[in-house]
Amino acid sequence: MIVFVLNCGSSSVKYKLYDMSDETVLADGKVERIGQDNAIVTHQSKDQQKISKTMPILEHTVAIQESLRLLTDEKHGIISDASEIAAVGHRVVHGGESFSDAVVVDESAKQTLESLVDLAPLHNPANISGIRASEKLMPGTPQVAVFDTAFHATMPKHAYLYAVPYVLYQRHAVRRYGFHGTSHKYVADRAASMMGRPLKDIRVISCHLGNGASLAAVQGGQSIDTSMGFTPLEGLMMGTRSGDIDPGAIFYIMEKEDLPISNVNSLLNKHSGLHGMAGLSDMRDIEAGIEDGDSLCKTAYDMYEYRIRKYIGAYTASMGGVDAIVFTAGIGENTPSIRSVICQRLSYLGIEIDEESNNQRGKEFEISTANSKVKVFVIPTDEEVMIARDTASLVT
Repeated sequence: MIVFVLNCGSSSVKYKLYDMSDETVLADGKVERIGQDNAIVTHQSKDQQKISKTMPILEHTVAIQESLRLLTDEKHGIISDASEIAAVGHRVVHGGESFSDAVVVDESAKQTLESLVDLAPLHNPANISGIRASEKLMPGTPQVAVFDTAFHATMPKHAYLYAVPYVLYQRHAVRRYGFHGTSHKYVADRAASMMGRPLKDIRVISCHLGNGASLAAVQGGQSIDTSMGFTPLEGLMMGTRSGDIDPGAIFYIMEKEDLPISNVNSLLNKHSGLHGMAGLSDMRDIEAGIEDGDSLCKTAYDMYEYRIRKYIGAYTASMGGVDAIVFTAGIGENTPSIRSVICQRLSYLGIEIDEESNNQRGKEFEISTANSKVKVFVIPTDEEVMIARDTASLVT
């Protein structure tokens, strides 16, 4: 079975084509700057050189059409016709309370997705556009929606409710949803496999540390808590997002700076976090700044590490212990110093890491020693293969 995985953003489309007989990536690519005359298209089929070109692409249907053309191109393609694609798997950011698992998209599902746009106004419209474009270009091919929020649907009520009037939950579904669910699910499953134990028998804390960052407590194979909340703004300090902040401070800032709500939204999402503290959002630049003696870079780094460690401690308490900690995503996979500091300061849990093993990047490996009471892994996330698996499971 061949599965086409699509991740549609507001101005981009990323794709991978899988042969699900062995989960081989047959091709991958992306279209950037959708809506402009100078959109950038990159594509690479298996065992071939990457190609890149600039062309006008004004909307998602044209972007996906160009992706399909490249996949079937006589010179650069990997399949002879789009009809060889058995199903299309779409990353959809928000499923609300309506979708607790992946779903084959029908008219009813599309109507429900449209009703959820208010929960993710920056992401879900683009995801829906990708679904509608794929339906138009590949009529009759099953379309499957896989949700970032779905893995966290198992959280108990005491974990996902906010302590605000309950009527706000009843009327507007204001609650913790969590995100990065596909990533947390993948790395928790891989950790169990690397330990040679069933996922249902272990307690895993998954640390997805990228420009956006979140932690998840996974017990018995299910998410029981996660750091992102109603939106991806809550929780950890991130590249440009503030993470946890006293709501009272927001009202105070609005009054003192005479800021409208739209500006505050931008302030907290795009100008805070590492960037707000040090003027830099890339952890590599933060580390370079520390080397150069920049005190704000050091403060930002310390804040970032502390908040991760604090959440690990909280989730250890919530699960009554922890068997494995996993670091994933850009910073988690490629910043040995963060992993080292966090683990050293969690030594009271019986964590012991091998610094030589830890001094690696970009591959799957264990950094804990044989004597460590908690296993610690670095596992590159693979959200696309999880989408492909969920898609295949629904259409076979």
